[in-house]
Amino acid sequence: MTNYVTAQPPKWAENTILVWSVFAGLAVVSLGLFFWERRLAAEAPDGGVRPVPLGRIAAGGHSMNPPAVPAPVRGREAELERIGALVRGPGGGMVVVCGAGGLGKTTLAAEAAAQARAQGQVVVWIRWRDDPERLGQDLAQAAHILGLPESRLEEARTGRVSLVDAVWEHLATETGWLIVIDNVDTPTRVGPGSGPAAAYRGWLRPHGGGVLLVTSRDTSRQTWGPDADLLHLQPLAEVAGGAVLLDAAPHAGTENEAEALAVRLGGLPLALNAAGTYLSVPTSRHRTFAAYQHALETEFADLLGAEHPAAATDPAVARRVVRHTWDLSLNQLDQDGYALARPVLQLLALLEPAPVPRTLITPELVADATGLSASTATVDAALAGLHQYGLIHTPGTNETEPGSTVVGRLQLHPLVREVTAHTLNRPEPTITWLAAIDEHLARAVEVVAGMPGRTGWPIARLLAPHLPAHLDRNTPHNFTTARDTLDTLAAAVRAAGAASEELLLRRHVLDSESTVRGPDHPDTLTSRNNHAHALSALGEHRQAADLHQRVLTESERILGPDHPHTLTSRNNHANARARLAQAGRRRWWQRGRRR
Repeated sequence: MTNYVTAQPPKWAENTILVWSVFAGLAVVSLGLFFWERRLAAEAPDGGVRPVPLGRIAAGGHSMNPPAVPAPVRGREAELERIGALVRGPGGGMVVVCGAGGLGKTTLAAEAAAQARAQGQVVVWIRWRDDPERLGQDLAQAAHILGLPESRLEEARTGRVSLVDAVWEHLATETGWLIVIDNVDTPTRVGPGSGPAAAYRGWLRPHGGGVLLVTSRDTSRQTWGPDADLLHLQPLAEVAGGAVLLDAAPHAGTENEAEALAVRLGGLPLALNAAGTYLSVPTSRHRTFAAYQHALETEFADLLGAEHPAAATDPAVARRVVRHTWDLSLNQLDQDGYALARPVLQLLALLEPAPVPRTLITPELVADATGLSASTATVDAALAGLHQYGLIHTPGTNETEPGSTVVGRLQLHPLVREVTAHTLNRPEPTITWLAAIDEHLARAVEVVAGMPGRTGWPIARLLAPHLPAHLDRNTPHNFTTARDTLDTLAAAVRAAGAASEELLLRRHVLDSESTVRGPDHPDTLTSRNNHAHALSALGEHRQAADLHQRVLTESERILGPDHPHTLTSRNNHANARARLAQAGRRRWWQRGRRR
């Protein structure tokens, strides 16, 4: 060996050929080992054993603490109790807090994390960044915090054991922890490998000794599997929504005013927080709940529909802006191949804020409105994708009365509808799209009217709220045809016993006809007569009798006392008075029984 105490080198060092040969050999061996390791990593099958950068796991490099919750979490007591029971319980498991953007999933998870930490649990917060390798490093770091030994990590680094198995084998033996993985909106990319999350062979597993809490916009049970506890968040009720506003702006008005604004905002926590923040700023133009609610009718674009310049490039910004938060889900659906998801959502947004019969959203309507190629399969896929990400829901599908016809229905959250409609280009494509909607609404009414027996009644009731706007859009250029469509549907819902829906249609026809035809036109008299019948069906006998009296008086004046319509009106008036008298006797008898 070299003698470093003296300046005399060893004899072999004088042989330069030998020295350079040794150095060359070492260099070749080093390069060989390097490329051999790279090849092993490249050839490892998906889900197989790969070397892991141990240094990055040990170093961490970012905070794994949950974000602070600046205000009380309102209206989520039941969800917090379910998570808390799982955290306190002996078995562990996986819970998925899911729902559309803006419902406060991250806030709920942060509050659950704070409560778990206060109870002595070890809490680790991980943000999903659409990077499976980064997630693996973060979960390995979490397991390391919980005692996973360096030797086990070294085995994963060298490829002798799968890191994902090493992590979960250790987490299965440890209790008293809560690991949160926030914003897992692309669960198919979580990995490792290409297996589904529901197989529980990847990074997301319900088999630990503690609780894995995932937040996601994906609400599908098929995605998360049978062993995950799904908490599908809904908008806040008006009392809880009002409390959120009062927490942010306590001097902006009364509880009733706050609750009214919360209802107007659809109970969406993101919108409630945006409104509360705005109202809390002294320089804001609108300083009260009532003023803000009134301003939404004319200044929606500025208050909740404003664009943020950074939203397109920074998903974290998009999540915090009402105008952009649903774009993240739509972009993801587009990347996943659901090309019609966005246009179908936009089409639904142009209809009224009421459930839409599934039968209305056909490939023909989508193609006629958007100009895009559409098939039954692609429209079905688009609706399924929108439902999966919480952008549409299907109210009442599990509450059908025995013996009734099951009719699928689709509905948007009020703000999803309003923001989506607001973002459509004006006047195109709106004019073309609305023309297609009107054509297919008229076709749908014809189909319903031709259905035998009761089969068309459920669809007729769903169509009713969307027809008044159809008449308005066709006035005056196509008024008669559109009016006849409403009359046809009114007759169908009357047969179905849907008196409220019939009254809606009859009243709108009468108001429009009075404007277009004039109050004395015979068609207007007919519409006024139909309106009176609808009032009677609702039990409004006094109003019905008074209106029939008016129709009779005007018919005698305009048509003459002997006109067939006048005679019919006289008969209707007599029947209305008889029903009024009968109702009066019934009320008198009921009062007598109570005495």
